[in-house]
Amino acid sequence: MSVILPPPASFETETNVLIVGAGACGLTAALAAGEHTDAVLLLERDAQPTGSTALSSGFIPAGGTRFQTDADSPGQFAKDIAAKAKNKQDAALTEIVTSAISPTLEWLADRHGLVWEVLDSFTYPGHSTHRMHAVPEKTGEALMTRLQAAAAHIPIATRAVAETLFVSDDRIKGLRIKRPDGTLEDIGCENLILACNGYGGNPALVNQHIPEMRDALYFGHVGNQGEAIGWGAALGADLLHLSGYQGHGSVAHPHGILITWALMMEGGIQVNSLGKRFANEHGGYSEASVDVLSQQGGTAFAIYDARLHDLGLQFPDYQRALQAGAVQTESSIDALAQRINLPPKTLAETIEQTTEMQEGKIHDVFGRDFTGRPKLSPPYYAIQITGALFHTQGGLRVNQNAQVMKPDGTPFDNLYAGGGAACGVSGPHVSGYLSGNGLLTAFALGAISGNQVVHKGAFAPDPIRWVSK
Repeated sequence: MSVILPPPASFETETNVLIVGAGACGLTAALAAGEHTDAVLLLERDAQPTGSTALSSGFIPAGGTRFQTDADSPGQFAKDIAAKAKNKQDAALTEIVTSAISPTLEWLADRHGLVWEVLDSFTYPGHSTHRMHAVPEKTGEALMTRLQAAAAHIPIATRAVAETLFVSDDRIKGLRIKRPDGTLEDIGCENLILACNGYGGNPALVNQHIPEMRDALYFGHVGNQGEAIGWGAALGADLLHLSGYQGHGSVAHPHGILITWALMMEGGIQVNSLGKRFANEHGGYSEASVDVLSQQGGTAFAIYDARLHDLGLQFPDYQRALQAGAVQTESSIDALAQRINLPPKTLAETIEQTTEMQEGKIHDVFGRDFTGRPKLSPPYYAIQITGALFHTQGGLRVNQNAQVMKPDGTPFDNLYAGGGAACGVSGPHVSGYLSGNGLLTAFALGAISGNQVVHKGAFAPDPIRWVSK
């Protein structure tokens, strides 16, 4: 429960910059602020910072970095975001974060030693070029490990659950945290950054804002309870697009392992218990979560071949799924259908239809273009999958300085938000999520807020002068 109270007469601890949440957003904000002040403190509810970042694939989209070989730009990236969201996203915020993300990743490389590789073996749905940046291990866990190493000099108070916000005359004065033994501690601050993600782990809020996912597997962090939304509502802040979220239509069932969407983008298909396709697999993995959950039993099967199996092996999550026994393979469609208990005749007909679409003989009723990719050929592979809720995309509306906004368009002077606590750029619907939008706003708004708490709108020294207008 998010509580707001007047500040106490004094605080046990005081700092300039207080950050709630030590995920990608919080750590990036701490690194940015830490370049100009030593008075930075991170609060983390867990014993070890992990959060939604560690559970993600760890891929960050950015347009126009020096790491890319494809022609790209922040402007083209912004157009792709708008197209996916059907122009229902926050357009001003889209321009802000797409302009900020490329120099943020270069700054993290130059000043803090992070190593970026651009994934170029396939293009994610909705992206017009290769712009996904990842650490060499290509996992969210490794991304968190490298961020924590870069921020090792910044104090993190772990097992600290922020419960109460202290406010006076619209200024944030501090927080009360609760320790595992029930001990309470009041911490004063000059600036507060909310980097505590959204409300995906709160069943009541999920039921209220995205009821279609009330029974879905939650693949996010259980600590995402929506405290930022609660504080924002109590403060009278502007809350936007609370119905927006990222789902995923390819989580191995019952193993609970994310299966890369590259299998679908490069030629794989999804079929239901009748052996039939039911949606356009190139529409996007977020909205695919709803499509899969609408099938009998809330499950489906990913069907692909050895070529795509080899592609999948490039990803550690797929390797885990293989080791866990989630991946099934047979030399023929008939044998595969019997193994996964699907009607052999119908599945064979589905595969034949995909071949005819690949050859241009017929068109897909769901609108997918199968041309340009090889047809599926034996041996065949299958994984039973389900749809899942990953994280929410709505939240506190912020301005170009990552300050939390009021409905009248004025900001709270010393309250900032980023990552899942802030409204993202996906708009109000699951289909508006463009791959990587979550980490995009986590890193971009983290860097912006960390810079702004110490510069307050003035141009900052290199390398992050781009933040200010």
